Amino acid sequence: MKILVTGGAGFIGANFLNLLVPRHPEHVFVNLDTLTYAANLGSLEGIAKADNYRLEVVDIVDFEAVDGVFTKHQPDLVVHFAAESHVDRSISGPRAFIKSNIEGTFNLLEAARKHWSDGKGLFHHVSTDEVYGSLGDTGMFVETTRYDPSSPYSASKAASDHLVRSYARTFGMRTRITNCSNNYGPLQFPEKLIPLMVLNAVDGKPLPVYGEGLNVRDWLYVGDHCEAIWKVIGEGADGETYNIGGNNEVRNIDVVTEICSIVADLTGKTKGELEGLITYVKDRPGHDLRYAIDATKIRNELSWEPTETFETGLRKTIKWYLDNPAWIEQVRTGEYRNWIEKNYQDRG
Repeated sequence: MKILVTGGAGFIGANFLNLLVPRHPEHVFVNLDTLTYAANLGSLEGIAKADNYRLEVVDIVDFEAVDGVFTKHQPDLVVHFAAESHVDRSISGPRAFIKSNIEGTFNLLEAARKHWSDGKGLFHHVSTDEVYGSLGDTGMFVETTRYDPSSPYSASKAASDHLVRSYARTFGMRTRITNCSNNYGPLQFPEKLIPLMVLNAVDGKPLPVYGEGLNVRDWLYVGDHCEAIWKVIGEGADGETYNIGGNNEVRNIDVVTEICSIVADLTGKTKGELEGLITYVKDRPGHDLRYAIDATKIRNELSWEPTETFETGLRKTIKWYLDNPAWIEQVRTGEYRNWIEKNYQDRG
C-alpha cells in the first residue's frame, strides 16, 4: 500500500511516520510537506534513508503540485495532518489558516476524487476537538456534538471536516475523521504550551500563562494519538468520526506547575525558583474555557485506550527536550523568536 501523509515533518505527522515507517516496511510512506516554520526535517532523521520513505516538498494550496504527487505516487491512502494549527497565529493572521486548512483540504480531496475510481482509496482526515467550541464545568464532547468553533483556527478545521463529509456523501469517497484533544510529546514546536514552558523554565525565562490559568484541556500523548489513528485506518468504518482523548483533564496553571516540578527534579533547579517565573498575561480573545473528549466510541468499537497518564507522558516529554538540545537549536529560528516577542511583549 502507498500512503500519502500530509504535514509529515510537523509534530504529529513526524511522530506518526517515525512510528510506522520502521514497523511497516511493506508499505511506502510519502511525506507531502511544504516545510513551513513548524516543520523540521531533523525530526525525521531516523527514517530519512528508509527504503519505504519518500519526501515531496509541496504546498497543499497548490492544486497542480498536489495533483502531480498523486500522479507520481498513486497513493491508496491519504492521512491528512497538514494544517496551520496555532490558535494565536489564527487570531493575528487568519488568512493563512483559511488557505491551508480549507483550500488545502479541498485540493487534496479533489486530487483524490480525480485519481480514485469508485470505492478506491481512503481519505483519513485528522482534526481537533476545538471544532466543538467550549464546555462549561461539566459534560464532554461526543462525535455528535454540535459544531461551535470560537477561533479562526477552529472554524477553518470545522470547515475542512464538513468538506470531507461532503465528499463522502456527494461523491461516495471513502473517508474517516478523527477529532483529538490537545496533543503533547516529543518534536512539538515550542510555540505550544508544554514545550514553551519547558524550554523557558530551563532557560530561566518567564512562564507566560493566559488569564488566571483556569482553562482546562484534555491532554493526549502524541504516541497514543498516532496509535489511535492507525487503529481507525485499519479497523474503523467508512464515513465515521472517532473522538480521541487522553482522559487527562488538567487546568493550564496546573500543567505549568507540574512542569516546574519535573524540570526541577531533572535539572537540580528548585520548584520554587521555577514557579517564581510564572507570569500571568492578558487572555487571548475567544479563549475556550474547557475541552473534554468522550472517547467511548473508539474504546468500545476499536478497543483503543491511551497507555500514558498525563504524569508519565509529561515526564517522558520533558526528558526528551532536555536530552535533545540540537533539535531545539534547529527550531529556534528568527521567525519563532519574532512570534514570541509579538505575542507576549504587550500582554503583561
